Amino acid sequence: MDAVAQNPKLLEPIATVASVVLRLLMALIVAACVLSAVHGWGRHSICVTDWTSDSSYAARDFVPEPGARVASVPRYCTENATTSQNTLAVLGPLVSLAVNVGSLFLLNVLLRGASRDGVHTLRTAGRLRLLGWWLLIGSVVAATAAAVFRTAILASLAQDVDLTALSWLQAWHAPYLAILVGLGLLTFSRITRAGARMREDLEGLI
Repeated sequence: MDAVAQNPKLLEPIATVASVVLRLLMALIVAACVLSAVHGWGRHSICVTDWTSDSSYAARDFVPEPGARVASVPRYCTENATTSQNTLAVLGPLVSLAVNVGSLFLLNVLLRGASRDGVHTLRTAGRLRLLGWWLLIGSVVAATAAAVFRTAILASLAQDVDLTALSWLQAWHAPYLAILVGLGLLTFSRITRAGARMREDLEGLI
């Protein structure tokens, strides 16, 4: 029998941390939904920075050192956001939150399954693979959605900015860490799967 299945404490402290954080996060989400229902949903003020602008205009209130210059970046705000602007402002964080909650859930399932079945099993390898693909694809989707929604808000506030592929690519930030972690989990899932098959072959010979 797998040593982890015999002694689940070998997966600590990550197993307990993942379980506690997932429960706290779900409680916060429920509380936020209740407060939104009670007090009403929507934002009255929305601000977004125009990252497409590259102005060298120096504000008079800022005096740079010799050899340095001050650049101003416009920031557009509205005190009376429309329904579409409110929706766009909320969708970006919601997509990122969904990816994070899903990652914690899959991690919790992985750790609980490993403590029950063992690490060197095909089931654990499958759970590792699922978590790896979730992080890899989900992080890219969340980053892309955030960039598109931010660009759409900016386009609705600035007359000289349009929702184009170039503008949202400028707002897109690659989630390098999540991508690397996802690729690492996919690699470990292949290693775990190979080890599980070798273990089954050895058990069949004994």
